[in-house]
Amino acid sequence: MGNGIENVLLVDDEEIVIGVGKQMLERLGYTVVTAKNGQEAVDFHTNNPGGVDLVLLDMIMPGMEAGDTFDRLKAINPAIKVILSSGYSLDQKATEILNRGCNGFIQKPFNMKSLQEKIDEVVKLDNTE
Repeated sequence: MGNGIENVLLVDDEEIVIGVGKQMLERLGYTVVTAKNGQEAVDFHTNNPGGVDLVLLDMIMPGMEAGDTFDRLKAINPAIKVILSSGYSLDQKATEILNRGCNGFIQKPFNMKSLQEKIDEVVKLDNTE
């Protein structure tokens, strides 16, 4: 990989997305932890503040919305990289989160190539700031 990302937290409420996403990320060489909602993601990150390099965060989930989840993850570790994912195109809510410092957006369904490209893009952008 060589991009500085090793551990990915995949947050999605759909089992199929968790299964396929985890498999893709592992094939790309990442260690993957999964969470089914924002609260699980925040709880994991609270207990392992340095254990995640990147979060792939679903926009639409029951319970804690993506914006609140993003804010809480960043409060724990301001340096964590977050990519929003959604089956919908980039909308106002997603744009607001990106404007608050979220690192990127990827539309579902994505494939391994587009996922790796998005991760590399996020790392490259972060390293040029």
